[in-house]
Amino acid sequence: MVRKVRIGLLDIILLILLAAGVGYLAYVVEARLEYTWRWEAIPKYLVRYDQEQGRWVANFLLEGLFTTIRISILATIMGSVLGLLMGLARTSRSGFLRLIGTGYVEFVRNLPPLVLVFIFYFFFSDYIAQVLGVEQLVRNAPEWLQSVMRVVLAEPSRFTAFLSAAITIALYEGAFITEIVRAGIQSVEHGQWEAAHALGLSRWQRLRHVILPQAFTRIVPPLAGQFISTIKDSSIVSVISVSELTFQGMELMAATYLTFEIWITVALLYFSMTFTLSMLARRLETRLARKLG
Repeated sequence: MVRKVRIGLLDIILLILLAAGVGYLAYVVEARLEYTWRWEAIPKYLVRYDQEQGRWVANFLLEGLFTTIRISILATIMGSVLGLLMGLARTSRSGFLRLIGTGYVEFVRNLPPLVLVFIFYFFFSDYIAQVLGVEQLVRNAPEWLQSVMRVVLAEPSRFTAFLSAAITIALYEGAFITEIVRAGIQSVEHGQWEAAHALGLSRWQRLRHVILPQAFTRIVPPLAGQFISTIKDSSIVSVISVSELTFQGMELMAATYLTFEIWITVALLYFSMTFTLSMLARRLETRLARKLG
């Protein structure tokens, strides 16, 4: 059933006040700060014409947008796997596993994400990546594999920083996903556990065949919301020079001095992603709610 949206007098007044506030802000920027708007320069930073390829290609801002999307997807996949494992650990009967899960969640959630980014970036880049020979493996990879990496992940020369950023965000978001998984499992009625136990199922079989399928429908909506948070949180990796959307915005602003135009465009690009995903998440939540009755 579609609900009709009613616009009352108070809504109209608030919209008028909002429009007036935006107009006054634009006036202050232009008149008081003597700022010259140059919106005509923005399109060329979104796309450019490549003479060699003979076609239009993404420029700085769209390249940053695509990098943000790639980091967010990879971080969400890794964070979901980590969150599922830690969520199972937090609901385990083993005190040791519960200690590991709780320790991970409390450590990450009580640590500023910026500190986590710096710690893991320098630790990964200076130690783990060198021990594993990540950069050498990427440079020696076949050309077709490097081409796939450019599309799916990042340029081979930036792969270490990209992977470090994705893992760091996955560790941070995984702590919140852990709590989502834990809450989803614990939300299943205790009678379901008892009924599955009465059928002679082991604990793993109960989780796999009875509990997790029911918990999944309750976990999916907040997971969708967490993916939106991942997109916004990905901007933090701009401090380690990963060329995502925020970093590209800072570089362009420093080079062109188009302060307001650049950041308004960056904000609109972020909003277009998160708002679209919010609408999809809302529809998914409604569909799952109908399925659950």
